[in-house]
Amino acid sequence: MADVQLESARVDYDRGDWAAAYSAWSAADPAVLSAADLEDFAVAAELTGHHDETIAALQHAFLSSQDAGDLGRSVRCAFRITMTAHVHGESALARGWTSRAEGLVDGSGDGVEVGWVDFLRMFRALSTGDFAAAAGYADKVAERGRRHAEPDLTALGLCSQGRMAIYSGRVVEGLALLDEAMVRVIAGEASPVVAGHVYCTAIEGCQEISDFGRVAEWTAALERWCAAQPGLLAFTGQCAVHRGQLLRLHGEWQQALEEFEHATRRYQEVHAPDAVGLAAYEAGEVLRLRGEYAEADAAYERAADSGFDPQPGLALLWSARGQGAAALAAIDRLLAETGGPVQRCRLLPSAVDVLIDAGEVDRAREVAAELDELAGAFGCDWLEGAAAHAHGAVELSAGDPAGALPYLRKAQQLWARADATYDRSRARLLTGRALAAAGDTESSRRELEAARTAFRQIGARPAADEADALLA
Repeated sequence: MADVQLESARVDYDRGDWAAAYSAWSAADPAVLSAADLEDFAVAAELTGHHDETIAALQHAFLSSQDAGDLGRSVRCAFRITMTAHVHGESALARGWTSRAEGLVDGSGDGVEVGWVDFLRMFRALSTGDFAAAAGYADKVAERGRRHAEPDLTALGLCSQGRMAIYSGRVVEGLALLDEAMVRVIAGEASPVVAGHVYCTAIEGCQEISDFGRVAEWTAALERWCAAQPGLLAFTGQCAVHRGQLLRLHGEWQQALEEFEHATRRYQEVHAPDAVGLAAYEAGEVLRLRGEYAEADAAYERAADSGFDPQPGLALLWSARGQGAAALAAIDRLLAETGGPVQRCRLLPSAVDVLIDAGEVDRAREVAAELDELAGAFGCDWLEGAAAHAHGAVELSAGDPAGALPYLRKAQQLWARADATYDRSRARLLTGRALAAAGDTESSRRELEAARTAFRQIGARPAADEADALLA
């Protein structure tokens, strides 16, 4: 009976029915499971959201591998325990197993096992802010994966190299590396857990620099991957967040909120508390733009409670509520302490808005110039549109509507290309203001009416009210 049960589990595993495989292996006596069975059981457990069982199975597989003198399997088990502990916020456990893995390969030579440990060293370097060391380890992981023809290690290394290149400002190179990692995953070269991590890491990297074309393409691929695997829970929360981000961009805000709520439930099911903060922040962004300020404030608070920084969205909320001093103080702090091109490109568009609202036009011009430089280096439509819009807003606030108009038209074009409904309408509203200031009242009216219609359709009440006031 036990043999039949184990064979059933292996068949379910091979066809990607993780829930059935988990159920069959869970009913088996752990003593009859080989180290290979335990590793696969841990995959099924992790993908179906059973964290404690994942750790237990991997620990048993590790001990079995140690008894058998199987260094490769021992290191892989230590690697997987560390990574799943990291995802679930168990930092002490992750640090302990990183050290254990390092001890395993100490003096072991130059085998593939060192690549898994170098990946853990990369994570440790990132946690201390040592990006140079992290980049060095990413290079070692990719090189060792290729040299030893280890597909999981190669995909992880390429993805890591891509993220590190982007963080250092080498965006074109970084995106090419992410594309290569994704192609390998889509071709089925990586194991399920590694594939999920590469999908989500690559999409997150593209989202951070507002490359929404890639975000859409890779999110569609992730959706297909998730749908093909019965019972999958892991990574479905991330998939929902990315769908929600795209829906927010396209102005489908109610559906976006539903996706963020779905993501939160999935994150809670797989016990990933840190990721809940991202979903809460994204929900706060939509609620703020809809004018539901109390609800947005609560969402930002949930994000903060989960360890996710609610800025710069919270500063924009304060500015919208008339708390200009609080908003300006937050932006001043963020501009002073935020380093790195990726981190600053997330901050600078909001900083321009807050500085203009505070009457700090000269400082806003400096920030807009920095944003323009970053956008040119990154080459992403949405970010270039944000830079053009920032310049237009600055020129309009400085009393030069004619100087603002070329920038605002460019922003409209770029945001139309990115299908950024709300953002394009913001540019149309400012265009209407600039045209009115230049004396072209009829053209102004047409821009403001178009903006108001779009704002009403997507539920952007504060922006629609502003357009109403300008048309009165």
